[in-house]
Amino acid sequence: MQGVSERQYAAHVGLSRGAIQKAKSAGRLVLHADGSIDAAASDRLRAEATDPSKTRKAAAPKGQKLKPVPEAAVSAVGDTLKEQGMAAPVAGGGTTFLQAKTAHEVLKAQERRIRLAKLKGELVDRDRATSLVFRLAREERDAWVNWPARVAALMAAELETETAAMQKVLEAHVRAHLEELAQPRIAL
Repeated sequence: MQGVSERQYAAHVGLSRGAIQKAKSAGRLVLHADGSIDAAASDRLRAEATDPSKTRKAAAPKGQKLKPVPEAAVSAVGDTLKEQGMAAPVAGGGTTFLQAKTAHEVLKAQERRIRLAKLKGELVDRDRATSLVFRLAREERDAWVNWPARVAALMAAELETETAAMQKVLEAHVRAHLEELAQPRIAL
């Protein structure tokens, strides 16, 4: 026999003999001419074709080290899980593949929900909304700046006072009020 038997290979990879027989009949194992299993080639083939989330063992193959995950990615996974009310990984404790996959699926669902809301017209472009609000605020300010010139003569006539003095006082008070409104107000 050139390779190993089904039982030997099953013990080698930690699967049942039935699973090895199914893989053999499906052509997912590399066989020698005598029907025995080429263990090294079969391991490589299985490693290439197997989704890590579907395996029982989460450890890396012998001699191969896993790449460390950047802390920013781990914190992003934690933030996503916290937003959904799920248990987030402890800082520095590492994230399991299942947690990362769950966070990935949650993010994909959120992205699809946002895309759908945009298609329905429930969301607007942020830059467009910002420019619209800025334009409306400027128009409001300009209307207030021009208001004293329009009403000064009418108010002066009602109060029987000089029009120029009334306009000057109104402009001073309107400008002071607009400056007060322009000051940033932070309310936490």
